[in-house]
Amino acid sequence: MNRKIISLFILSIIALSSVGQTLSERSAAIYNAQRYADAVALYDSIEVAQGVSPELYYNRGNAYYKMGKYAPAILNYERALLLSPGHPDVKYNLELANTKITDKIEVTGTFFINVWAENVRDWFNSNTWAVIAVVAFLLFMIGLVIYLFTDTERMRLKKIGFFTALPMFIVSALALACAITQNNRVNAHNEAIVFAPEVAVKSAPAESATELFVLHEGTKVALREQVGEWIEITISDGSRGWMPISAIEVI
Repeated sequence: MNRKIISLFILSIIALSSVGQTLSERSAAIYNAQRYADAVALYDSIEVAQGVSPELYYNRGNAYYKMGKYAPAILNYERALLLSPGHPDVKYNLELANTKITDKIEVTGTFFINVWAENVRDWFNSNTWAVIAVVAFLLFMIGLVIYLFTDTERMRLKKIGFFTALPMFIVSALALACAITQNNRVNAHNEAIVFAPEVAVKSAPAESATELFVLHEGTKVALREQVGEWIEITISDGSRGWMPISAIEVI
């Protein structure tokens, strides 16, 4: 009886795997045949069957881009970058898609140290940073043990332990900070893409409030406070206001 259960379990895994491979192969073939709407539908099926991945978001973003639907393309590229921050193809295609939208908003000046820190953080995703942190901490512990328990007569080995432990502790701490920051970014859901063709940003969460400026489809906004069906947003030049939640899609 147990053998039958195990056999059925193994066959189920094989069947699910083959379905996943078939969907992936079919979506690639359909995309190459320039049937982009059908490719999007298959990418949606893959998401249901296998879950999300940077490659899924990237491929679906490409299909939307080919269809001229730049807001969903940008949304998928942004989601891909959350999972794989250093992906060069995603970054390039996102920049390309942003040239196609109406709003060209200047980014406010950022302190160069913050820019440098963000670039370092985006070298890897949270899982990779976590692995680096663990490995560096183990090396720190090894170096510390060598330093503490080596006789003073063996000064050369003692120095090796010290100069291994110190930098590895720093690397471990920085990698842990990057892992936590990246994980928080993925789970924060505090950015969105405008999906309405055009939306007026108001001075207060009410239709009767003063119109401050207008945003268009594809623009990225940072989310702040929510009041009923309204959300306060900030754009990259520092301007802020209120818009209906229905006009955006959260990254």
